[in-house]
Amino acid sequence: MLKQQLHLKLAQKLSPQQIQLMKLIQLSAQELEQKIQSEIGENPALENAGDSEALPEDHLENDSTSIDADAIDIDPYISDDEIPAYKLYTNNYSSDADETAVPISGGMSFHQHLENQLQNLILSDEELQIATFIIGSIDESGYLRRTLDELVDDLAFTQNIFVDRKQIEQTLKKVQTFDPPGVGARSLKECLALQLRKKATQSDRAALALNIIENAFDEFSKKHYQKLMDRFGIDENQLKEVFETVGKLNPKPGGPLSGIFQNTHIVPDFILTIEEGKINVILNKRNIPELRVSNDYKEMLLGYKEASKTNKSQQEAVLFIKQKLDAARWFIEAIEQRHQTLLLTVNAIVNHQKEYFLSGDERKLRPMILKDIANEIKMDISTVSRVASSKYIDTPYGNKLLKSFFSEGMKNEEGEDVSTIEIKKILEQLITNEDKHKPLADLALAKLLKEKGYNVARRTVAKYREQMDIPVARLRKQI
Repeated sequence: MLKQQLHLKLAQKLSPQQIQLMKLIQLSAQELEQKIQSEIGENPALENAGDSEALPEDHLENDSTSIDADAIDIDPYISDDEIPAYKLYTNNYSSDADETAVPISGGMSFHQHLENQLQNLILSDEELQIATFIIGSIDESGYLRRTLDELVDDLAFTQNIFVDRKQIEQTLKKVQTFDPPGVGARSLKECLALQLRKKATQSDRAALALNIIENAFDEFSKKHYQKLMDRFGIDENQLKEVFETVGKLNPKPGGPLSGIFQNTHIVPDFILTIEEGKINVILNKRNIPELRVSNDYKEMLLGYKEASKTNKSQQEAVLFIKQKLDAARWFIEAIEQRHQTLLLTVNAIVNHQKEYFLSGDERKLRPMILKDIANEIKMDISTVSRVASSKYIDTPYGNKLLKSFFSEGMKNEEGEDVSTIEIKKILEQLITNEDKHKPLADLALAKLLKEKGYNVARRTVAKYREQMDIPVARLRKQI
């Protein structure tokens, strides 16, 4: 049976402006610059302050989303009252301020570097297409992660090139001769073998290392020293030389090159300086253009105001212009609000970790979680998370990700709260100073930490060690 009922309900919903503000807060400095350029392109009422004269944003009136065109008063939009110039811009630094932008390097990409080397090979048109496709399938570490059968299928479906596995492998071997050595390998074993193969003709040590890698890679990777010496009839000194030779090879041949060729320089969102023991934090606005409302739209409103006296159809044009002006005004205010939120959050983080920023000693980092900062600045945890997840701060100790200052804590034997970062640093020192002939197992490391006042279980030591990418004791053993 159908019934009509009336329900009253209170609900909180984010407005489109609030949603957009959350997105702006999450953007990094470089992403914000791109967003501003995109907004300038989409909204003709918004422009760079260096392009034309500004319309005072303080004279833009606030309206609800529903607009009555007949009741539009355009006088506030064309007012010529004198407004301080600093209120018209989103960033009000002086022209002689220190340049805080980090230069971005240009150059060819890692894959372009490989493609340029194709000119040194004598290839048929089909082989050239295959080689180009193989290069495109190589990841940034320099490895070919796809099987030969997958490459055969991909070439057939995407390039309409029908070849067999043998042709793919022949072309791959030519690509594997490129610089850097080891590029195009399909596994770590093949990567090391490719690099050793180029040295084997010049060094007996490299030839022995190549033999071991090709025929006993499993024993080599697990550091079964005695098995290797018995199998290849070598002594301890020769085996040590083999490990030293392999240790100088690059397990990720594409890594250094991709980092050089790509624009991976970090533009910090905050600049932290220390003067006479006092910490100063400023927002890096150097790459953010000055924004203001277009003066051309002011002149357009003047014209439409006169025309609308005799022609009511001009009201639609007035409505369109007003909406663009409101959108430009809101965007400028949203960016300013973003700046205030970021500064409020980063100052709370810096104050919480003041001892670290004054000394640079990571062992002085205090336990800190998102909730601590959210409670201090009286904002939601999600807002703090958006600020910390992608923002960098330039400190005297290098560029640091804000997220790295957050960590859980535990109490030591004296009842003091200590950060897990401090425990990890001590654990790293213990492993660094251990006897590499008899490396410490996780249980032994847990006992040493307990002697220093940190009651950490063995499984916790194993977790911290894995987070720091430190192998188990057996793999840290040296001859």
